[in-house]
Amino acid sequence: MSAGLLTVSPSPHIHTELTVPQIMRGVIFAMIPALLFSIYNFGIGALYVTGLSVLFCVAIEYAIARYLLNRAASIYDGSAIITGMLLAFNVPSNLPWHIILIGSAVAIGIGKMSFGGLGNNPFNPALVGRVFLLLSFPVQMTSWPVQGATFSLDAVTSATPLGILKEGIRSGTPVDTLLSEMPSYTDFFFGLQAGSLGEMSAFALLLGLIYMLYRKIITWHIPVSMLVTIVVMTGIFWLIDPTRYASPLFHLLTGGVMLGAVFMATDYVTSPFTHRGMLIFGFGIGVLTVLIRLFGSYPEGVSFAILIMNAFVPMINKFAKEPRYGVVKEKRK
Repeated sequence: MSAGLLTVSPSPHIHTELTVPQIMRGVIFAMIPALLFSIYNFGIGALYVTGLSVLFCVAIEYAIARYLLNRAASIYDGSAIITGMLLAFNVPSNLPWHIILIGSAVAIGIGKMSFGGLGNNPFNPALVGRVFLLLSFPVQMTSWPVQGATFSLDAVTSATPLGILKEGIRSGTPVDTLLSEMPSYTDFFFGLQAGSLGEMSAFALLLGLIYMLYRKIITWHIPVSMLVTIVVMTGIFWLIDPTRYASPLFHLLTGGVMLGAVFMATDYVTSPFTHRGMLIFGFGIGVLTVLIRLFGSYPEGVSFAILIMNAFVPMINKFAKEPRYGVVKEKRK
């Protein structure tokens, strides 16, 4: 009689009949609306940047696994494709190819494979690549092409609503005056604004969220706790002084809030594994995002907030973990 074998493996640990590749394919499918909108908005430039990013990420992961780690290629689970798409979603659609290559190498080589690959990385790889590019190439990473621009590295650029708001407040211009010169909230919702190619349309991102919730790929805890926290905090400042602080709706529909809440913060590997931990995690991201946006030097804070909270995930998991089966929690005296 042969004894059964217990397989021990790193995260993500998915308690479902779906396999990791099936989950990854589901996430990729959920990203299609945002990708299609970016192509509609920016033309071939968006497709070019996304295709290059995916190609570079897959090739770099294959090369590292095959020739540096001397193990079977790890590209077939689909995680490298998602990293490439998310990295593309976080950059302008006119980014030069060599900067995309550098960002892909940092995302996969440093953010993922240096820790052992999928399941071992403490930080979201795409955000590691994005922040590295933002710090290394600030001009290229903040030169946003206008909507409808054809593919050209010299396309006319415009400032993001968050950037306009930050600079306007610094110069003493009231928020109402600044908002009157921007698109309406309806335009913000559907994506008629400047920004990274995958973060512009809240509508397209919400379609992806609904699909992943329906397929039970993710739960509501992280997106809802993050978004509610941002609404409450920005709402308090807005009520205190509406001439210096924008409304909660403005903060929800601009920048990377929706992209971060739907696809970045919900990453299985770099987020807590209990529902209570997820609520804490989303709350922390929301607080940090608002503090950076309102009081930091950068107009946007989502990427930094998620990476900072990634570092706290082990502590959150320890604090919010459920008691072991059969163990009764002792009350603190």
